[in-house]
Amino acid sequence: MSNAHLTRRTLLAGATAVALGAATGTARAAEVAALWEEFRRSPATHPQIPYVGRAGYRGGATRFPRPRVVADVTDFGAVPDGGTDCAPAINRAIAAAGRAGGGTVTIPPGTFRIDDVIRIGDSGVVLRGAGSGRTTLYATKNLTELIGVYGSRYGGDKSSWSWAGGLIWLAPRARWDSLVTAIRERAWPFEGWTGNRRDAWATLTTVAPARRGDRTVTVADPAHLRPGRLVLLRLADDPAHTLLQHMAGGGPGPAAYNWDDKTKLTSYVPYEWPVRVTRVHGRRVTLERPLPLDVRPEWDPRLTTHVPELTGSGLQGLTLEAVQTPQSPHLLDKGYNGVVLQCAYDCWVDDVTVRHVDNGFGLVAASACTLRRTRVAGRGSHHPYFCREGSHDNLVEDFTIEERTVPAPAGTQLHGINVEGLSSHNVWSRGDMRMGTFDSHRGLPFANVRTDVTVNNNGQHGGDASAGPLFGARFTHWNIRVTNGRAGLMKIDGLAPCSATVGINEVTEFGQTDVPDFPGDLRSRLELYGTTDAVRPRNLYEAQRALR
Repeated sequence: MSNAHLTRRTLLAGATAVALGAATGTARAAEVAALWEEFRRSPATHPQIPYVGRAGYRGGATRFPRPRVVADVTDFGAVPDGGTDCAPAINRAIAAAGRAGGGTVTIPPGTFRIDDVIRIGDSGVVLRGAGSGRTTLYATKNLTELIGVYGSRYGGDKSSWSWAGGLIWLAPRARWDSLVTAIRERAWPFEGWTGNRRDAWATLTTVAPARRGDRTVTVADPAHLRPGRLVLLRLADDPAHTLLQHMAGGGPGPAAYNWDDKTKLTSYVPYEWPVRVTRVHGRRVTLERPLPLDVRPEWDPRLTTHVPELTGSGLQGLTLEAVQTPQSPHLLDKGYNGVVLQCAYDCWVDDVTVRHVDNGFGLVAASACTLRRTRVAGRGSHHPYFCREGSHDNLVEDFTIEERTVPAPAGTQLHGINVEGLSSHNVWSRGDMRMGTFDSHRGLPFANVRTDVTVNNNGQHGGDASAGPLFGARFTHWNIRVTNGRAGLMKIDGLAPCSATVGINEVTEFGQTDVPDFPGDLRSRLELYGTTDAVRPRNLYEAQRALR
C-alpha cells in the first residue's frame, strides 16, 4: 500500500513538472547541481545547505514498528455508531496499553464520535485505525470547551489554541497534566522541554568547545551519561547576542541587526536541542546527530536533564474530522485542532487525515519525529502544519494540503507549512500543497529544508516584529514547483542569509509581505533557476540519507 502511494505521488509530481515546463518553456535535461557536489565534500559543515540526512524517527527509518496488539477500543465500550461518545473508551484503552508497558491499541472501521481529547501519554503506545479511509474519529468539541481559554504568554487577546494543542495529543502524561493545570489556572505556560517556567532541568555536565558538524564532544563529567540517554544541549546567549548572530550565519548583517528589542525572540533562548547519547568513552561523548551549531564557552554550553520524554509512540490509519464550523478570525481560534506531538522524541504519525480543523498537524518542542502520508482537508485551516517552540530534526513527507472546500471568511489567514521559534533541521519532503505557502513565523528558525514540493503559493507568513528575523542561516529550497508563479517565500536568495534556492521554476514578485531582515550580502546561492524538475538529486533529503 505504501509503495503504491509513493508511486502515485511520484507520478503526480512528474506530471506537474511537465505541465509547468510546457507552460513556461523552461524544462531542460536533468543536471547535477554544483551545490550538491560541494555538499558531498563537506556535508556536516556546508555554509548554505544543512545536514538533515538523519531527520525523522530513528534517524529517518523507512519502516515504523508494529508492536503487539494489547487492546481494541470496542472492548472498552467504543461503538462505531457516530453518536455515542467514545472518547472515554478510547482513552481507557490507551491507558491500559500504557500500564502494560506499551503496545498497539486498535480501532476498527467505522465512525467513532469523540467529545474529549484523545491522549497518548505513555511511551511505546501506538493507536492504529483500519486506514484513513476506513476509521474516522468525529470530534464535536473544541479545546476551549474541553480545557478552557488559553491566552498568550506574550499578552493581548490572542488564543494560544491558534498554534498549540490537538484533539489528538501525543505528550508525556505528566507534561500534559502540567500544561492543562497551568491553562486552567490562567498561568500561561512555556511549552517546551524544561517545564512551564523553563526551570525543570538540572545540569548533567558542562561541554568543551566544539564545532558545528561534530558528533563527538568532550564533557567535564560523564558520570551521568550512558548510551541511549536523551539529553538536552543547552546554549545560552551572551549580552552581545553572538549566539543569535551565529544562528543567522554571522557576518556584518547579523552583527548590525538590533536584537535587543526582539523580546519574543530572546524569550526563546537558551536554545535547547534534544539528542541521544550513543557512546561514552572516558570524557568523550558521541551523539546521535551532528551538532547543529558551534559550542562556545561564552554560551555556557552544558548537557542537562528535561521533562521525561514520550518516545516510541505512534498514530496510524485514521481520519480525525471536526464538526464543521466557520474558520475563526485570525489568532482567535477555538481549538478544533488536529494532531500534536509535544515533548516527543522518536515518535511518528502515518496515514492520517484531518478535516475541518483550525490547525492540522503540530510539532511543539518535538524532535526526531516523522509525519508520513498525512493530509489536511476540508473547510480550510489557519496552520495546516506548524513546527515551533524549538522543534528539531523532524521529517514531514508525502504530505498533502487540499484546496479548501469553502471560501475563506474575512479576517482569517492561511499560512501553510510553518516553522518558527529557533526550530532547526526539519524537513518537508514530497509535498502536494494546493494552497498555502512556506511559512516562517519569525523567531529565527534556521537550517530547515523543503524539497520536492508542488505548491500553489497563495498564503502568507505570520509572526510579529518582536519575534525577530524570518530566517536564520542554511534554509534550503530544493526542487520546488510553484504552480501560480508567485515568488514570495519560495525564491529566498534575496531574503534568507546563507541560504540555497535550487531547481525552482521562474517566479514573479506579487503580493509580497516578505522583506530581508539583514542588510548587505546575504551570502545566499541560487542555482538552476527557471527549471522544473531538472535538478539532480531530485530530493535533497533522500540523497543526504543515502550518503550515511
